[in-house]
Amino acid sequence: MTLQWAAVATFLYAEIGLILIFCLPFIPPQRWQKIFSFSVWGKIATFWNKAFLTIIVLLIVLFLDAVREVRKYSSAHAIERSSASRPAAYEHTQMKLFRSQRNLYISGFSLFFWLVLRRLVTLITQLAKELSNKGVLKSQAESTNKAAKKFMEENERLKRLLKNYGKEEDHILEEENKKLVEDKEKLQTELKKVSDALSKAQNDVMTMKVQSERLSKEYDLLLKEHSELQTAHPPPGTVSLFEEGKAEGLFHKQNTGMSTKDGARKPETRKE
Repeated sequence: MTLQWAAVATFLYAEIGLILIFCLPFIPPQRWQKIFSFSVWGKIATFWNKAFLTIIVLLIVLFLDAVREVRKYSSAHAIERSSASRPAAYEHTQMKLFRSQRNLYISGFSLFFWLVLRRLVTLITQLAKELSNKGVLKSQAESTNKAAKKFMEENERLKRLLKNYGKEEDHILEEENKKLVEDKEKLQTELKKVSDALSKAQNDVMTMKVQSERLSKEYDLLLKEHSELQTAHPPPGTVSLFEEGKAEGLFHKQNTGMSTKDGARKPETRKE
């Protein structure tokens, strides 16, 4: 086996070993996730895609070369020509055909297991994330269930309190309604009493007003009759007083007339 095919076979054995290790049931995906999250893998991650594609290209080239060798040594024309020239050449051709087929299987399975290994690592990583999310979701579901139970208990307690409070409130409202009805009846009776008293007072006022108008009319009639009696039959003292007042008025008029004549004469003497 040449060096390149020995390297490919070693690579195939390493792939088979890694796949078997990844398939061990007692190693959980979370453990592999922790291993994959080491800082070393973070540093290699920049070159990982390039290395992966490079290995795929090399394996494809080796696989195609092995296919070419198999077709070369498996053709009937080559076997007949080698057997015709030398009798021992047939065994040599079969040996080369066996080696080319072996190389074909090694390169083919190496390429296949390389793709399987990449997919297996991706699935393990996704499974670890899903399991971690499942744990988080499970804890959240448990907490929500506890909260829901707590809220349901609180709701039942509030319902009972509201029911009891509703009964007490209905009783209080009934008592208040009774008090309001009693107060209403009292106010109606008081209002009736006040309205009766007011109507009675208004009637008294009207009667007093009528009486006062009647008295004022009678008083006016009495004054009128009194004045008529005075004018028709005056007393004797009142006539003499009237005549004396009349004489004093005439004397006063004469004095005022003489004073006016003297006042008219004085300016004439000044002119002379």
